[in-house]
Amino acid sequence: MSKPVAVFLTVFALATSLALPAAAADVVDVYKSPYCGCCGKWIDHLKVAGFAVRTHEVNDVPAARQRLGMPEQLGSCHTAKVGGYLVEGHVPAADIERLLKEKPKAIGLAVPAMPPGSPGMESPRPVPYQTLLVQPDGKTSVYARH
Repeated sequence: MSKPVAVFLTVFALATSLALPAAAADVVDVYKSPYCGCCGKWIDHLKVAGFAVRTHEVNDVPAARQRLGMPEQLGSCHTAKVGGYLVEGHVPAADIERLLKEKPKAIGLAVPAMPPGSPGMESPRPVPYQTLLVQPDGKTSVYARH
């Protein structure tokens, strides 16, 4: 291959990868109960946002959460792993994209419980909720308000 062609292909590959949203390059591994419908709706929300998703059906979600390293007090109905971070509960895809772009030193993000109006928990009566950034020591801070 000639040097100009090799340079063009390298530049093209780099430009193409930079043009892709963070979601397109990251696979989300979701650990959920086989019987939970809202988890499936959250997965659909991620797919619409461009994430590739691998679903892992587990019979004991709290055990999976513990094994992955998310603090139990932040628990919801599913735990996910993406880009070296954990994502607990019905976290909006935009918050995950921001996390992957900013790359803070953190365990990940959590939306504890299952707030009505969060992705996968659509409701005619949504309630305000927060996405929390989970620090390595388990402490949290507000990452986003919805």
